[in-house]
Amino acid sequence: MKFTTTEIAGLVCIEPEPYSDQRGQFYRTFEREEFLMHGFELNFIQHNHASNYSKGTWRGLHFQYPPYAEIKLIRCIRGSIWDVVVDLRKDSSTFLKWKSFELSAENKVMLLVPSGMAHGYITLENQSELIYLHTSTYQPNSEGGIRYDDPLLKLQLPIPIEVVSDRDRSYSFLETDYKGLEL
Repeated sequence: MKFTTTEIAGLVCIEPEPYSDQRGQFYRTFEREEFLMHGFELNFIQHNHASNYSKGTWRGLHFQYPPYAEIKLIRCIRGSIWDVVVDLRKDSSTFLKWKSFELSAENKVMLLVPSGMAHGYITLENQSELIYLHTSTYQPNSEGGIRYDDPLLKLQLPIPIEVVSDRDRSYSFLETDYKGLEL
């Protein structure tokens, strides 16, 4: 696997190295020792699968407050998405900065998202699906979210949102004096 750091500390783009032959392809999406060699000691305890029916479906920007803040390993296994991560860590040099990536079944790119970051995406194709690995279980009372149209973030989505949940639409905007998450 090829690990590439980004300008947001701790946010890593990972590209599997497929082996191909007449049968198809084989590649690893997680190998504990290799992640350890790159400084990531991870214990994934929850695996999620998200299925999205329509192009233009928005999910996010979600995070969990401490003590249930989680690290996520995300990959798209069908279709494609425009994925965005926002740094909410109070003492980070990239506080409130965001970074986007195209994840697709074709490019096989994965994201390792550190705790203290909000994550969301918009589907670029119908029938797009994702797999998430989490280091913490979902805790409804620790759930947080930010609106995709928050004026402090100024996200520039590649396509219009066609489908969004009431929950994701109802998040409050960040205040101009937002202090961030203390981990």
